[in-house]
Amino acid sequence: MVQHTSNLQNVQFVIADLTAKVEELTNTLEMQTDALRQRSVNLPPVALNMLRATKTRLDKMNKEFTGSQIELRQLRALAGTTELITSTLDIDQVLSQVMDTVIQLTGAERGYIVLKNVNSGEMEFRIARGLDSEHVQNNEFIVSRTIVNQVSSTGQPVLTDNASTDERFEGQESIVGFNLRSILAVPLISREEVIGVVYCDNRILSGLFRQHELNLLVAFGDQASVAIENARLFENLREQLREISAIRDLMSNIFASVASGIITASNDGTVISVNPRAQAIIGKTEKEMVGAPLNKVVPSYSGTVAEAMRHVILEGKRQAVDVQPFIGRGGVRDWHIQITPLIDLTNNRSMGVTLVLDDLTDEKKREEQLAQVRRYVPMAGLDTLKAADLAHIKVEVRQITALFCDVRGFTSFSERLEPEDTMRIINRYLALASDAINLNEGIVDKYMGDAVTGLFNTQLNQQADHANRAVRSALALMVDLYALHETLPEEQRLFYGTGIHTGQAVLGNIGGSGREEFSAMGEAMDICKVLQENAGKGEIILSKETYELVRGEFLCEEFVPQKIKGYTQLTVAYRVKKRIGTGMLRL
Repeated sequence: MVQHTSNLQNVQFVIADLTAKVEELTNTLEMQTDALRQRSVNLPPVALNMLRATKTRLDKMNKEFTGSQIELRQLRALAGTTELITSTLDIDQVLSQVMDTVIQLTGAERGYIVLKNVNSGEMEFRIARGLDSEHVQNNEFIVSRTIVNQVSSTGQPVLTDNASTDERFEGQESIVGFNLRSILAVPLISREEVIGVVYCDNRILSGLFRQHELNLLVAFGDQASVAIENARLFENLREQLREISAIRDLMSNIFASVASGIITASNDGTVISVNPRAQAIIGKTEKEMVGAPLNKVVPSYSGTVAEAMRHVILEGKRQAVDVQPFIGRGGVRDWHIQITPLIDLTNNRSMGVTLVLDDLTDEKKREEQLAQVRRYVPMAGLDTLKAADLAHIKVEVRQITALFCDVRGFTSFSERLEPEDTMRIINRYLALASDAINLNEGIVDKYMGDAVTGLFNTQLNQQADHANRAVRSALALMVDLYALHETLPEEQRLFYGTGIHTGQAVLGNIGGSGREEFSAMGEAMDICKVLQENAGKGEIILSKETYELVRGEFLCEEFVPQKIKGYTQLTVAYRVKKRIGTGMLRL
């Protein structure tokens, strides 16, 4: 290529040298002719005419040769750029290279490319050269919409050497207003459909573009169309791949984060996939499970699980089974397995099954523990209790408020009744105490004959206002007691005496392997019982510690307890008269 270019340049130098010599010889001959005429001697005119004709032919040859060189350079540039634009699949790079080539091939002042939107069908600006950014942002760069629309609708190129005088565009405001001169626009065609338009113009020079530039740009447009369409297809494919990857990642994250174990298997029982939760429940790795038969992966597969899976495959209906497999150190577990058909929605064909595995062992244990403690935990505290691990309630030493209430005179009263009547009546009184304690979210600790104990601010019902709650419970018990008396004969009307103390206690589960119950021991329990023994019929007695916590809410009167059973610190106690703002308690 370099040698060929050098030869062409040598030929051009020879023509230029011959032209110069012919011109020199012509000038010399003209000078000699004038000199000879002065001496009345004339040279034959044919010689001078032949030299002039030779120079004219040399000038024409040089001009044609120069034009051929320009065309050759353009064709070389076209070939090189075509190779360049087909070497990339990035749509923006392709469009940029196409536009640069158009300007290079045509010598245009300005140019831009519009592409058809595949969804709306509208022509949209994609890239420009020689247009200032302000015009581009204001959408003022398309100064020849008439020509662009004509090319896009007809699929035919447009060439005009002076648009302002071209009859085809007479009266078009965009052309007249912008004083356009040379305009060249060619369609970009792919699969016999116009996908865009390449436009270039010059506002100063007329006749800049000729048929040669038009043919060149049409040829280039054919190549550019292929490159643009390929880049578009690649861009669409890349976007689809991005969407598929995003969906895949989302599904993987969902699959991995599901709280249940998920196993998919083919119709012949071969495991296709497992999520991390299934691996944790079964105690095997993904490598151990994927590709293995279900009966080697799922313990207790034979029997109910295998039968359920057979029904799912044959009938296409969901099945659910409960099994109790033995899992090594985990011991016997409680599993709930839902088996559903795995359907290929494309052709509605069964691909296998999905097993959703839930390990309910811990949940069932908690439910069993809840069943044991429901008898002493108020319903209001059950939601909190479900969140605790009841099997491992830690022993705590903490400040609580304990309530002890006992029915006065019940022993002598019961001696006059049949056992059945005694039990029926005492249950009605014990129910009053339980309801009053539960009303303020206390825990009914024990029933001891005709006495009831209640606990406030344990680890099962933590309460900042535990002292207030205990006293409110005692007052509620008295109010309910008077209401009960309205329905009972006078001989069955009994009263409670209640003691309340705030202090330290040891709380936790007590008992043996066969039976455990939550309870409290210590100062708080002992002192509230002593205070109860100092209470008369219908009285509520508070320790000094409790009184200091509730004095702003309850009106109390001070008195000296007589029964202290070695608790020498019980030098003063307080009898509750009423809740501030309410009426007095009545006996």
